Amino acid sequence: MQRNSQHPAAARHRTWPGRLRFGGHAVPRFIRVEAIPEVQGQLIPSMLIPSMLIPSMLIMAMLSMTVATARCDEIAVLAGEYHEHPLSEDQLQHWSMQPVRTVTPPDVRDRQFVRTPVDQFIQSRLEERGLGLQPPATRSVLRRRAALMLTGLLPGVSDHEAAGPPAEFSDEVQQLLQQPAYGERWAQHWLDLARFAETDGYEHDKQRGEAWQYRDWVIRALNRDLGYDQFIRMQIAGDLLSDNPEDAVATHFCVAGPDMPDINLQEERRHTLLNEMTATVGEVLLGLQLGCAQCHDHKYDPISQADFYRLRAVFEPAVTVRKNVSVTRLDSKQSGELISRVMLRGDFRRPGPAVQPAPLRCISSGEDPPLFDRPALARWLSSPRNPLTARVIVNRIWQQHFGRGLCEEPSDLGVMGFEPSHPDLLDWLSGWFMENDWSLKRLHVLLLDSGVWQQRSLLPESASTAAKIAWESALQRDRDLSLLSRFPRRRLDGEVIRDALLQVSGLLNQERGGPGVFAPLPPEIRATLLKNQWNETTDPAEQNRRSIYVFARRNLRYPIFEAFDRPSANLSCSRRSVSVTAPQSLYLLNSAFSGRIAKELAILIQAESTLPLEQVDAAFQRILRRRPEATEQADAAEFLLQSDENGLASLCLVLINTSEFIYLD
Repeated sequence: MQRNSQHPAAARHRTWPGRLRFGGHAVPRFIRVEAIPEVQGQLIPSMLIPSMLIPSMLIMAMLSMTVATARCDEIAVLAGEYHEHPLSEDQLQHWSMQPVRTVTPPDVRDRQFVRTPVDQFIQSRLEERGLGLQPPATRSVLRRRAALMLTGLLPGVSDHEAAGPPAEFSDEVQQLLQQPAYGERWAQHWLDLARFAETDGYEHDKQRGEAWQYRDWVIRALNRDLGYDQFIRMQIAGDLLSDNPEDAVATHFCVAGPDMPDINLQEERRHTLLNEMTATVGEVLLGLQLGCAQCHDHKYDPISQADFYRLRAVFEPAVTVRKNVSVTRLDSKQSGELISRVMLRGDFRRPGPAVQPAPLRCISSGEDPPLFDRPALARWLSSPRNPLTARVIVNRIWQQHFGRGLCEEPSDLGVMGFEPSHPDLLDWLSGWFMENDWSLKRLHVLLLDSGVWQQRSLLPESASTAAKIAWESALQRDRDLSLLSRFPRRRLDGEVIRDALLQVSGLLNQERGGPGVFAPLPPEIRATLLKNQWNETTDPAEQNRRSIYVFARRNLRYPIFEAFDRPSANLSCSRRSVSVTAPQSLYLLNSAFSGRIAKELAILIQAESTLPLEQVDAAFQRILRRRPEATEQADAAEFLLQSDENGLASLCLVLINTSEFIYLD
C-alpha cells in the first residue's frame, strides 16, 4: 500500500450551521476535506489545514465557506462522520496475517555442526551463499555464554578450556533454568516490554506502592515455567480467570505505563490510559502498531479506527480512575453499562459511532463468542488459531539469544516491518512452541542445544588455513550477521554488568522479592530530585541486591543502567539500543561503585594468597572466568611487584574494564 503523494487542486465542502468570524472572513472551526486521501471524509480543525500543504489560495477560499461547527450538542451529527470500510482480500495477504504453516526442516549437504532442526534452516540458507556453520566455541566460553544469557550471572570457576561443549552441557543448561536467577534475568526483558516502573512519571513522579508485586509475579511465573499462553491470559484477565488473588496483580501489565493522577480532567486521563493500554497489548502481544489507529485508520496495516476502539472497549469496564490515586491493576467489580465509541480524530471530547467489544478483523477466525470480554480476549490472544501470538514471542526469545530477531522489528510484524530473514524457521518454531505447551524453558533448551547458538564468535589464532579462509568468506558474505554464519558478540546490559561486579566481589545479596531498594546515588544526581524521591536504603546488604530489585523510578534511571542503555519506561521497548560511549568507560573506571568493587575483590584475593602469581591467577579466574595466558600472568605479576598496597585493587579495576568482561563472546 502506498501513500498518494499528489495534492488536490480543490477541496469539496458541506454546509452546516455555525461559524466564527476572523477579520472580514468566516473562519470555520472544522472543515470536512473530501479530496485528500489521508483525511478523506474527516472533519479537520481549520488551524491544521495549512500544515497539510493546501495551497494558500485554497485556504483563503476555505475561509469564506460556511462549514460544520463541532459543538458538544452535535454528537448525533458527528456520529455519521466516521465510516469503516470493509477489508479487501489484498489487505489480508500479508505474511503475518496468515495461519502458522506446517514446515519441514530442509535437507542440507554439510551436517558436521548440525545438532537440531533449527540448524537445518540456518545451514540451508548459509549453503545458498557458499557458507556454513562455524565450529563450536570452547567449553568455558559456552558456559559463560549460557550462564549470562539465562541467569544474568557468571558461571562457577572452571578449568575446562577444550573445544566444543562438554557432554553434560545440556544438563548444565537445565540446571541454569532451575535457578531462581533465571526468572530474575528474563523478567527484565518482559518488564522492558511492559514499560514497568514503580512511579507514575510526569512532573511529580509519585511512587506506586504496589507496582513491585507485578515484578515479583513475572519472576515467579517465569521460574515455574507458566505456559506463555497462560502467562498472557493472566495479564489480561487474571482477576477474572483465577481464584488466586495474586493473579489479579498480573493485570498491572495493562496499566504499567505512565499516568498523571493529579490531572484536572479525569475523563482525559481515563481516555489516555485506555488508548495506551490498547496500543501496548497490540504492540507487545500481537506485534502490531495498533496505536497508529487511535486517531485514524491505519495507513498501512488492515486496522481501522473502529478496530482500535472495539478492542479498547474490552477494557473500558475495567478502568476506574480517581484523582490523585494511581491505577495499579484492572477493576473487576465496576458496575453499570458503558457505551463505547470511536473517538473522532482520537479526541475524547468528540465521541463518534458506538462500537461493541470485538477482536481485530484482520486476524479474527470468525469463531469468536458474541460476548467479547476480557476473558474472551485473553483466550483469543492465546489461541493456536491466532497467527501472531506465537510468532511474536518466539521471535522475541530468538532476539535475546542472537542479538536480533528473525523479524528485525519485534513489535512490528505489520506491513511496515521487516520481512523475516528465515520465514520457514519462524513458522517451524512457532508450531513447535505451541505443540510443546507454550513452554519458554523448553524453547531455551532447543535454542541453546543448537549448533548455531554454540558457534564460536572469534577465530582463534591457532585456526587452520582452511578455517581462516572460511572465516574471511563469512565476514565478506554475511557482514551484518543476518545469516548467522558465526555467533554475534554483543555487550552486556547494564543490569548484568552491575550484578556480575557484585558477584565477583562477593557482595551480591541474592535475597528475592519485595519492594524496590534504593541503592546509593551520587550527590549531584540526588540534588535533581524532589524531596523523599530517593531515600537511600540504610542496610548496606540490601543495597547490594540484584539489579531487578533496584527501585525503578520512571524519571530517573540508575546511573550504571542509564550509561549502558536501559530504556525509558515511558514506552514499551522491544529492542534496546546498544551504544559504545565515553561515559561507559568513565563510569567503570572512575565511579565510587567500581572503586568499591575493586577494593572488595582485592581483599578477597589477598585472604587466599600473598603470592603475586597466585593473586593474578585468582583475579583472572574470578573476573574473566579463565586462567591468564603466560604473557598476561608475567606482566600482571610484575605490575603487582612494582605497586604499592593498592596494586591488586588497581589490577582488578583494569580487568573489570576489559571488553572481555563486559562483552558476551
